[in-house]
Amino acid sequence: MRRALGVLAALALLGGVTYALIPDPGPDKTVKVTGLIGSEKRAFFEDPEVRKELTKQGLDVHVDSTGSWTMSEQAKSQRDLDFAFPASTAPAREIQRNWGQQDSPLVPFYSPLVIVTHADVAGILAQNNLAARDGGSGVWTFKMDAYVDDLTAARKWQDLTGAQGHGELAGPLFVTTTDPESSSSGALYVALLSYILNSHSVVSDDAGVDRAHTVLYRATALQGGQKSSSDEPFRDFQAGVGNPLIFGYESQVAAMALQGQPTGDMVVMYPDTTAYSDHTIIARTDNGRKLAGLLQNDEKLRGLEVRYGFRPQARADAFAEQVKSVKQPVFAQDLNAARVKQATVPSLDNLLKLTAAAKGNPK
Repeated sequence: MRRALGVLAALALLGGVTYALIPDPGPDKTVKVTGLIGSEKRAFFEDPEVRKELTKQGLDVHVDSTGSWTMSEQAKSQRDLDFAFPASTAPAREIQRNWGQQDSPLVPFYSPLVIVTHADVAGILAQNNLAARDGGSGVWTFKMDAYVDDLTAARKWQDLTGAQGHGELAGPLFVTTTDPESSSSGALYVALLSYILNSHSVVSDDAGVDRAHTVLYRATALQGGQKSSSDEPFRDFQAGVGNPLIFGYESQVAAMALQGQPTGDMVVMYPDTTAYSDHTIIARTDNGRKLAGLLQNDEKLRGLEVRYGFRPQARADAFAEQVKSVKQPVFAQDLNAARVKQATVPSLDNLLKLTAAAKGNPK
């Protein structure tokens, strides 16, 4: 989906106006704000500097983390919530539906979905026309059409040139994701595959769901048991457990690099057609709306969002400024310059049908 600058400007203005209309509780006074967040934002909300800035602005924020799709059910039953903050717009729309809201929620920051692997595996993928590294920027891209072709053909790791001698590269070639029925990143992977399978068009009817069904089910079934939150497969990858290709948020790796944590031989590959994780906050109360406005407009909080690997909507250059000094892994400072295209995510109803198809469930 394209980001319309005029719409973003209006949303930013809305966030600022909302914040201005809510009375300041005064010095040394805070109000308790309670919400649900995706697990990928837990470290951000627990950061002492984030908490200090929010307290300075009069908010004492308490959060529980859960999978973004699971969040919809929890938000329906927990009536005392001030906000919900899933990792993408689809579960946000479901929460809005449950809460009877129709306004346009804020998207304070976003993160493209990437494929994370090891350097030697990236080299093998490049030998087999599944990935490429830009000679100037050093940015890696992952070729989605070639991958979908190999997935459809049930290609195995040992079928790849250069994979011989790598005993860890065995079995079918696939990408590990979270469970699409409970996690936003898993659902966005299903949306992305369906877009490729539908000739680079958004799936908008049952015929499109049927066309994608077989490959979506294969892509999911190959994984066996799937995790419900994005940090679990990422931790497994770091520990050297499981599949060497994982689908996750750019922010997960960027946060490590920007905070000085070792990343080893980790490589970030940007699918040449990918999906963006638009972290969408649905405010249910005035205090929830105040928090949304602060996350969008507060300069201190924007800088902290970048520290945790997110790309602020209101300052697209803030992320680029920070990652340009990171040598390993290489991040795309400008996604357009890296020729990364964005798939259109299906409507909520069609996405639910696609995730059901991927899990082998009836529509």
